[in-house]
Amino acid sequence: MPHNPPPPARSAEQPVFRDSSLPIADRVADLLSRLTLEDKIGQMCNDCPAIPRLGITAYDYWSEALHGVARNGRATIFPQAIGMAATWDPALVGRIATAISDEGRAKYHEALRRNGGNLIYQGLTFWSPNVNIFRDPRWGRGQETWGEDPFLTGEMGAAFVRGLQGDDPRYLKAAACAKHFAVHSGPEKERHTFDARASLRDLYATYLPAFRKLVTEAKVEAVMGAYNRTNGEPCCASQTLLGDILRGEWGFAGHVVSDCGAINDIHAHHRITADAAESAALAVKAGCDMSCICTYEHLGEAVERGLITEADIDLSLGRTLATRFKLGIFDPQDQVPFAAIPMSVVGCDEHRGLAYEAALKSIVLLKNKDGILPIGARAGSPVRNILLVGPNAASLDVLFGNYHGLSERLVTLLEGIAERAPEGVKIEYRPGCQLVMPIVKPNRTEGDWSIYVAAAADLVIACMGLSPLLEGEEGDAILSAENGDRAEIGLPAPQVAYLTRLLEVGARVVLVLTAGSPIALGDLEERLEAVVYAWYPGQEGGRAVADVLFGSAVPSGKLPLTFPCSLEQLPPFEDYRMTGRTYRYATHEPLYPFGFGLSYTRFAYSDLLLSAQLIEAGQGFRASLRLTNTGQVAGDEVVQVYISDLAASVEVPLQSLVAFRRVSLAAGESQVLHFSIAPEMLLLVDDEGQRKLEPGAFRLTIGGCSPGARGLALGAPQPVTATFEVRG
Repeated sequence: MPHNPPPPARSAEQPVFRDSSLPIADRVADLLSRLTLEDKIGQMCNDCPAIPRLGITAYDYWSEALHGVARNGRATIFPQAIGMAATWDPALVGRIATAISDEGRAKYHEALRRNGGNLIYQGLTFWSPNVNIFRDPRWGRGQETWGEDPFLTGEMGAAFVRGLQGDDPRYLKAAACAKHFAVHSGPEKERHTFDARASLRDLYATYLPAFRKLVTEAKVEAVMGAYNRTNGEPCCASQTLLGDILRGEWGFAGHVVSDCGAINDIHAHHRITADAAESAALAVKAGCDMSCICTYEHLGEAVERGLITEADIDLSLGRTLATRFKLGIFDPQDQVPFAAIPMSVVGCDEHRGLAYEAALKSIVLLKNKDGILPIGARAGSPVRNILLVGPNAASLDVLFGNYHGLSERLVTLLEGIAERAPEGVKIEYRPGCQLVMPIVKPNRTEGDWSIYVAAAADLVIACMGLSPLLEGEEGDAILSAENGDRAEIGLPAPQVAYLTRLLEVGARVVLVLTAGSPIALGDLEERLEAVVYAWYPGQEGGRAVADVLFGSAVPSGKLPLTFPCSLEQLPPFEDYRMTGRTYRYATHEPLYPFGFGLSYTRFAYSDLLLSAQLIEAGQGFRASLRLTNTGQVAGDEVVQVYISDLAASVEVPLQSLVAFRRVSLAAGESQVLHFSIAPEMLLLVDDEGQRKLEPGAFRLTIGGCSPGARGLALGAPQPVTATFEVRG
């Protein structure tokens, strides 16, 4: 824990707000008393101007850090958030967030030393993580989330917040922000206008739990409101969300910031208010303390019109100023321990190694027919001639994902494979096809030599999938016709056509996919030798993928979301009801289920024991089982615990993840694992949004994948199950 020297005694001339020995509430009150109304309104937008007479420098709150310090030059680029979710490793995520805050602190203080202030993206208030539920694979920004499950999202998001904010008793290392509150996951085309209608049951069972955990347990410093309305109220001016739930039920004491331009949407698109002054007043009074891309410059007019009082402004501004005090922005730098973090941490070898570990643990092996991977390991089937193809093999874009930094050390899939392949194995690279259909004729030549080369190769590694140019936020995904979303969930047509041609000439294809969302493979899936899912893996992605392909590392990632077979398995994109969505409520068999991922070794689950099978209401119990690595190599397994309520009076999830643990076992090693099943894990959410326990029968399932026939058919280990009864 960093050591903090005692603050110096305050001189008679020193204003109270500069006295770091005083409580933050006193310092905030003193600063507010020194500000004019014009000063205050200027500090209500993200880009706060300097106040020279008080020695206050300009500060811009808008900074990003989803998977590394973003949009601010050099930084370590970790896997996109959805890839980190696939590690199912909260401890790793905490280490990554700690590295991000180290780099953010070093860069912030360097900017202060050089420029006397910070520009946008150079601050310490990071608008991350995104803990929206990835309810539909068409949403382009789903890559920024931690998947479709509220429990997994909460665990991973909380670890990220704790790592980012640090554990110093006096100062925040950085300020994290949970976004976008709440019920927000597309469509991007309509995000400024749509009304997400969600029942109280879906709200409290699915859309809010991760936010609640970050607020009440991880103590996240900020929350960002969403663009859309939820049940008729603009999220950034919602008394229900901001007043009743966030600050009322959960006791949130930090500050709320709008999404960028969202306050303007209240009158311009939602038509809730007549003009900007009304929108600004409505949002501030509801509890939105800061407007990004400001509409709050109209607050002076709102005061003049009697729509809001200066006391209302003081209440909101006090909360954002408190964050700056917690960060030490108003204190001498020699009192702030993080000010001494050197610039040498940015992109250092330790952080590069951490990026590699994260990329490696995120890779999900979805198919491995007859053990074709790792390359060269199968007896009697030598691989001496490899063709590497695909638009994503040499692409830097597919390493990044949304909201990324820059690095001078980026390893593409092509570079990683070229470095890792053993000498004596012939490797040839041909792009083969384009990412999407170009405007010009797709193929201007009669022949395609790569097809003939593929026919003669022992193995074809096809690097396909999506790109941040195809999916992401509106304005960034410049190849998307849906403002960053996808209308279809299959591979782009040129890739399907090219893969089909490869398979028609008898090529044995290992498909390496990069993307931030599920991809349906259709008829191709049956004909592929192996499928490796690499997400947007960050700067070390190529090295990690190559080590998995050639057997230097054993894959251990698990899917944080369901891969549907087709759009026909999905409800309409605009429908926010959870019925039929995600592994928790869908009844169809997917292409690849939530929690699924293969390994180069095998694991067996056995000897499940419950401490009790008749449980009194309000009591928990313990479960133990044996996990054995029955294969020939060491590996990691993600043990997943699911509970099903078999006698509920309302619609409940078919199964709910309640615990998980990543376990490393040597070949032949066995370990007894213990899990505590707490009473709150057995609660349901009723139609009024109330959590309660109903007596009756429950089922406990522990395995390496979400329960279902599809996972077993794909090679997931047989889980262990037991039923128990809760007595009222």
